[in-house]
Amino acid sequence: MAEFPAKVSTRTSSPAQGAGASVSELRPDLGFVRSSLGALMLLQLVLGLLVWALIADTPYHLYPAYGWVMFVAVFLWLVTIVIFIFYLFQLHTKLYMVPWPLVLMAFNMGATILYITAFITCSAAVEPTSLKGSRPYNQRAAASFFSCLAMIAYGVSAFFSFQAWRGVGSNAATSQMAGGYA
Repeated sequence: MAEFPAKVSTRTSSPAQGAGASVSELRPDLGFVRSSLGALMLLQLVLGLLVWALIADTPYHLYPAYGWVMFVAVFLWLVTIVIFIFYLFQLHTKLYMVPWPLVLMAFNMGATILYITAFITCSAAVEPTSLKGSRPYNQRAAASFFSCLAMIAYGVSAFFSFQAWRGVGSNAATSQMAGGYA
């Protein structure tokens, strides 16, 4: 049997050393915020927040239509926050196996369709659920307006993400130079 060596290396290293980014290396990409994708996502976050905050301040639980509007607004607001953080901190580049242009296009198209239903539902329910001129009426009417704007913002994002997925107007060189943002 072999003797135990006199000098044993007790140096340890982490498996992630040299591969990938540590938490301390995560820095926000301010170029993303200035891009059209980043600006549209910020607009979607503000409009979505306005929609659900305006509805949440009324007795929405009495009317099922507003439950749907709240679900759409809050769900899409949360998912948009997650995607925004992924792009802001460039985490989407760490998950290179995910087809991000396709995921973004599918999300934006689905969000547009959901906001179309939320806008129609919210607009149709304003008049029968509250007295004209009352505070709940004004809040629900404002929520309808902002849900329409959110629907348009998601629709524009769907159009741009469709173009990015198809590769319209760019090639590999311009995509690399622009950091992958439109």
